[in-house]
Amino acid sequence: MNEILVLYYSRQGSTAALARQVCRGVETVAGMAARLRTVPAVSAATVRIEPGVPEEGAPYASHEDLLECCGLILGSPTRFGNMAAPLKHFLDGTSALWLSGALVGKPAAVFTSTQTLHGGQESTLLSMMIPLLHQGMYLVGLPFTESGLTRTRGGGTPYGAGHVAETSGRGQLSEVERELARALGSRVAALADRLQRSAAR
Repeated sequence: MNEILVLYYSRQGSTAALARQVCRGVETVAGMAARLRTVPAVSAATVRIEPGVPEEGAPYASHEDLLECCGLILGSPTRFGNMAAPLKHFLDGTSALWLSGALVGKPAAVFTSTQTLHGGQESTLLSMMIPLLHQGMYLVGLPFTESGLTRTRGGGTPYGAGHVAETSGRGQLSEVERELARALGSRVAALADRLQRSAAR
């Protein structure tokens, strides 16, 4: 139970790049590890069926990943100011976890990527928080003590880490974007560690 699930959907590689930096941040906390997972694209069954295992990148997530990990960090590209359908589809299938209270008391955070500066980063991050609140999770953001928030010219907000592709290139994170993604991972892992130590007393 010393793993943080870093769960993302990415089409062009930017959200995946952020996810890898988040994982690096998680693993700066002694005794904590990141479990990197993705979700399959959503498409009509009459068009195609996604393979059970992705051809490249992280494995697909399961509900067992949510149960086995002590925290969750979600990442999605923006879709008109909202999370992408594949991630929403996965979250929509977690009602059994909600009924059992399986995620209550676990820390969680969110991150996103957009093509343009005003692509809806903050509303996307907020939309991703709503299911986590319903699951009873503790939300973790980025405080302004993270100096990158005042230096960024791309992604990154108090609601979570981010990337703006037009400022540095698709999948090419700026140094500040990498810094803030690592800070988010570290903050969630540190809180999960404290919560577990407290519960063990």
